[in-house]
Amino acid sequence: MASRLKFHGAAGEVTGSMHLIEHNGKTIALDCGLFQGRRKDANEKNRSFPCKPSQIDAVVLSHAHIDHCGKLPRLVREGFTGPIYATSATVDLVKILLADSAHIQHEDAEYWNRKRVKRGDAPIEPLYSKTDVEDTLKLFESRRLRESFEVVPGITARLHEAGHMLGSAGMSLSLEQSSGKPIRITFTGDLGRPDLAILRDPAPLPECDYLISESTYGNRMTTKPEGMQEQLAKVINDTTERGGKVIVPAFAVGRTQVIVYYYHQLVHKGLIKKQIPIIVDSPLASKATEVFQRHPEVFDEEAAGFRKEAGAIFRCDICEYTTSVEDSKALHFRNEPMIIVSASGMCEAGRILHHLKNNISNPRNTILIVGYQAMHTLGRRIVEKVKDVKIFGKTYEIKAHVKTLNGFSAHANAEELLQWTTPLASTTKQAFLVHGEPEQAEVMAEHMRDAGFAEVFLPQKGDVFDLSA
Repeated sequence: MASRLKFHGAAGEVTGSMHLIEHNGKTIALDCGLFQGRRKDANEKNRSFPCKPSQIDAVVLSHAHIDHCGKLPRLVREGFTGPIYATSATVDLVKILLADSAHIQHEDAEYWNRKRVKRGDAPIEPLYSKTDVEDTLKLFESRRLRESFEVVPGITARLHEAGHMLGSAGMSLSLEQSSGKPIRITFTGDLGRPDLAILRDPAPLPECDYLISESTYGNRMTTKPEGMQEQLAKVINDTTERGGKVIVPAFAVGRTQVIVYYYHQLVHKGLIKKQIPIIVDSPLASKATEVFQRHPEVFDEEAAGFRKEAGAIFRCDICEYTTSVEDSKALHFRNEPMIIVSASGMCEAGRILHHLKNNISNPRNTILIVGYQAMHTLGRRIVEKVKDVKIFGKTYEIKAHVKTLNGFSAHANAEELLQWTTPLASTTKQAFLVHGEPEQAEVMAEHMRDAGFAEVFLPQKGDVFDLSA
């Protein structure tokens, strides 16, 4: 039987990662993520699969971001019963992120069903339930980096450091052939970048016959991580001198922990003129931080060294984690200088909206943006420094200082993507660019061809390619 590579999710777009390998009558999936976009498109794409889920024999998961793992409970709900392989840190993060996703699915369905009932429309069901998540978690099997393991008979895999988030991994797969020469496939997952806080740098990509690479920033340069800690110190010191608060919208996993880690380091180095409390106001971020603390084995040398010197790197005397609604509301009545880190990262939902509502019109305060803000989000409007914004239907004038630090990005930029992939140019038969908008992938494809790759494709959903040794 022919060996084939079939593209389904994140082909010609950014989210919903899922790619299939068919070999010797077996089918494995690389990732199984949620598509995130317009509601109608998302509902349709997140309820469809490239084949019957019961026909998929195993899943190899690159990392715990929802656009890579968030569709797994739906896969299980519709009949998948095979193993799901990932690193230990990824497994622990998936536990909290999928539970959170199921909660969001339930609340979303309830909200829309109230509107549908009024119109006389049939109710909609959540994409999956808490029970589906529990059934999914039973299928996970953790694997160490660089450890070779059998995915299904005839296919072995090895995970390698991707440096993108806690536990993230790329993978190399070997498909056995009767000729004795295996077919080698490398999947980058999401690639990180050198010198990111806490995380190790990405490992060199293994040699392969076929390369599947992300292309998120295939035509985009981003600020390097160097100097971010010093810039953060300046924002905090300047705001403290004004007697204000620093409000930081940040994703619960990854960005929040970096901000806390950097602040702890700055205090330790004496670079903060006046110590003020840093408050993480997000139940999910609190749970994610506990996972980070359980996995020091994935820290880079700097973070590991600081941990030995200072103890728990995400906890110090001036760091507070709030989980209850009451504790979150109490922050609105505290007028002393402080740093509040809260989700969501693009200011579209969650507790951060309440903190923005209460602080955005005070000129002593600073709104600190540390992540990409998509078009049409509240975060984007704040970055663009429009005169006023609507929060919970009420208009607020932006009088707070707005600062943007772009060096926190955990995605390899155009230069770094080329740096990681170019060493494979002479041995790779075909390269496939996924997980990127067309304008990003097209430019990256041209750069890869210039670097010596024989064939570079931008596959679309449903495209199938035959594989040979």
